[in-house]
Amino acid sequence: MHFQWYPGHMTKARRMMQENIKLIDLIIELVDARIPLSSRNPDIDELGRNKSRLILLNKADLAQDKKNEEWLEYFRGKGYTAVKVNSKKGGGIKSIQSAIQEACKEKTERDRKRGILNRPVRAMVVGIPNVGKSTFINALAGKACAKTGNKPGVTKGKQWIRLNKNVELLDTPGILWPKFEDQEVGLKLAFIGSIKDEILQTEELSAELIRLLDRDYPGILEEKYAAQMSGGCYDCLRQIAKSRNCIIRGSELDTEKAAGILLDDFRNGRLGRITLENPPADG
Repeated sequence: MHFQWYPGHMTKARRMMQENIKLIDLIIELVDARIPLSSRNPDIDELGRNKSRLILLNKADLAQDKKNEEWLEYFRGKGYTAVKVNSKKGGGIKSIQSAIQEACKEKTERDRKRGILNRPVRAMVVGIPNVGKSTFINALAGKACAKTGNKPGVTKGKQWIRLNKNVELLDTPGILWPKFEDQEVGLKLAFIGSIKDEILQTEELSAELIRLLDRDYPGILEEKYAAQMSGGCYDCLRQIAKSRNCIIRGSELDTEKAAGILLDDFRNGRLGRITLENPPADG
């Protein structure tokens, strides 16, 4: 499966980030807790040099808790402030204000020495499409001040949001890099829904997910769908179609519908808490 997807508005978004980076003190980067490395945009490290950094493991409730802790340790070891959140249900949101102050303590101290007191932290919220930026901003602000959607690319322009006297947020569109250097990264992004399903082969994508789940979470497909891997990924998909009564034209199995069900179950946590990658050994 080959991934190559870079809509025009993402080029514009990168340019917008470059223009606005000088206005901000802190970059708040959301990553998906199920694939914390693959859901990072490598451009952000380059664009955010010399800025305070806060990394949020979003959708932490969908990932294994033990792995969440390992990833937090990994990012903190790299010098970032890092916390886990669940923007949809509000988990971890109360800790964000103190995390922002922690991430910006050096800047605040510099300001204090220069006689600048009580200047609000100006933060830029960044992350790839569908990682939950708008939902996070709404949860943090306590009201629907940023447009949300469950499809990649809902946020199209920038907007400043004043949270309180201490923090102002700049929302930006989600951006992906122009080329997936590693197709495995593209695959994981497709699993979590950061690449539009319309441009994907869902049966092929589901077969790859089945392969990965069978390797890392053996027994999960049998428990959920009474499906086994003995006949390979596509046979397993046919078993899922059978168990979910996905039938077309009399008795023919609708594997495309079954593929959609599997992806939806994974993305919404109905298969349990699953993390698809581990922190690198060099962490």
